[in-house]
Order: sequence, then C-alpha cells, then structure tokens
Amino acid sequence: MGDFDDLLRANQDFAEHFALGGFDGVAHAGIALVTCMDSRIDPLAMLGLKAGDAKIFRNPGGRVTPQALEALVLAVHLLGVDRVLVVPHTRCAMSSNTEAEIQERISASAGQDASWHEFHVIDDQLAALAEDVRRIRSHPLVPDEVKVGGFLYDVDTGLLTQHL
Repeated sequence: MGDFDDLLRANQDFAEHFALGGFDGVAHAGIALVTCMDSRIDPLAMLGLKAGDAKIFRNPGGRVTPQALEALVLAVHLLGVDRVLVVPHTRCAMSSNTEAEIQERISASAGQDASWHEFHVIDDQLAALAEDVRRIRSHPLVPDEVKVGGFLYDVDTGLLTQHL
C-alpha cells in the first residue's frame, strides 16, 4: 500500500460525484478569507458558504503576509472579491507560545536545532488583527470599495466575533 492510497481512493469517490467541472474560478459570493491552517476551522461551513463562493488563504496564525496580500489583490481584481475577512482563532499555537517555545518544540521533533528559524508567533492577537486589516485597507491595489473586516473565530463554540 502506498503512502497516499487511502486519499487517492477517497478522491476517486469524490470524483464520481464531482460537480465543479468547468467552473470559472470566480468567488461567486465575492468573499475572500484569510485564516489559520488549523484543522478545527472549516472556512466555508463557518460562513454558510459552499465550494466556489470564496477564495481562501491559510497560513499559521491567519496572518496577512506578503503572499496573502498578493492573493487578495488578485482576488479583488480578477476573481470577483469585494469583501475580505481576516479570521485568526482562539487557542492558536502561534499566539499561545513564545518564539523560543515553538523553536524548542520544533527542535525536539526534528532532532536538530531550529533556533535559527523564525516562526512569527503573535504576541497580541487583536493588535496583530488590527495591523493586518490596516495592511489590506491601505494597500494601493485594494480599492476603497472593498469591505475588509477583522474577526476572531472561537474553536470551542464555532462563533465569529467581529473586532474591526
């Protein structure tokens, strides 16, 4: 058995009922979402959306990185996005550990020193959220008409709280 056979079998089942063939790739609900890679987050379901409704960018901590900004500019100008949500979450490893703690954990797991690698932990989640929303709103290639909101997702209740 290959390392990915279970997933390939699941994909075969998925493909038997696949209905997005020929889809245009536009965000039909006009939504873009920047959120964390945490597997407790189901981005479409938490917003009542379905496949094809939104563009989703995920990374550790749900930060608006240069890559996220690049994706958002493309989404706004080429993919029908007119609303952007930035959504970090409660109990995030990136905001509940120090840089040194993450480096130590990675070092222990990797069996080699990881103190040289920066993981960009978040000291103040709400301050980081405010900075990320400002970064999008002030980007010269994101028009003022694009609505940008900052939210916190509670992984224990499933609720979103708008902060900005």
